[in-house]
Amino acid sequence: MTETPTYEIPTYEVLALRYAAQADRPASANLLLPDDHASPMPIDYFVWAIRGGGRCIVVDTGFGPEAAARRGRALMRSPADALAAAGIDAATVADVVLTHLHYDHAGCLDAFPAATFHLQDKEMAYSTGRPMCHRALRVPVDLDDVLNAVRHVFADRVRFHDGTATLAPGITLHLVGGHSGGLQVVRVWTARGWVVLASDAAHYWANIRTRNPFPLVADVLAMAEGWRICEELADGPDHVIPGHDPLVLARFPAVPGLLDTVRVDLPPVDPER
Repeated sequence: MTETPTYEIPTYEVLALRYAAQADRPASANLLLPDDHASPMPIDYFVWAIRGGGRCIVVDTGFGPEAAARRGRALMRSPADALAAAGIDAATVADVVLTHLHYDHAGCLDAFPAATFHLQDKEMAYSTGRPMCHRALRVPVDLDDVLNAVRHVFADRVRFHDGTATLAPGITLHLVGGHSGGLQVVRVWTARGWVVLASDAAHYWANIRTRNPFPLVADVLAMAEGWRICEELADGPDHVIPGHDPLVLARFPAVPGLLDTVRVDLPPVDPER
């Protein structure tokens, strides 16, 4: 259990919004040590929105139709459309956290023309440096997305962070690495305590709870340490929100009238599912 704030901070609403999926995915693509390599293990793709205290902060920007077609993903709607359905206009969002620069987290930057993008120093260095000389590490990176991020640097629209940073009262960023060189997670104060948007620090609850790494990994030790960091930052196992687990939609309360959108700031409705 982590500390309760002793000063007044906003209590935030946190939305997980699914925009894409891949149904025909085997467990071997998601677990480094699968029990059955051929067993199905679908993957979902999310963006997240944090609302409260007069702020709306978006976490990650997803991918568009070209990346979906190239990589065989089912794009149900654009990330901007998912946000719009929840009453969030991507064109007016002031702050976007990029947890890392993989294609499914840092595409569609142009849908956020008013945003400052928050990124770790190490992630930009990782995505533009020596690691990209190796195909195994650059597979999840789209060159155009990285070039677009660099353009935003030159346009004074990227705020770099070096480790832990406070984005707003009750919202902090934490460098963990592992899956990529500069992956960061987001800690948010909510009505049920501290929630951690783990992004790809834990693609699935199965990764973190069974200590079974996701196979696409830059540094296994950093990934394992990232699980520990997430658990220390969060107020319980269900307070760590994985980046791609279809169970997120099953375990948390749906937002009435919204497609594939749940509130992870509220207690799970089916924690055992």
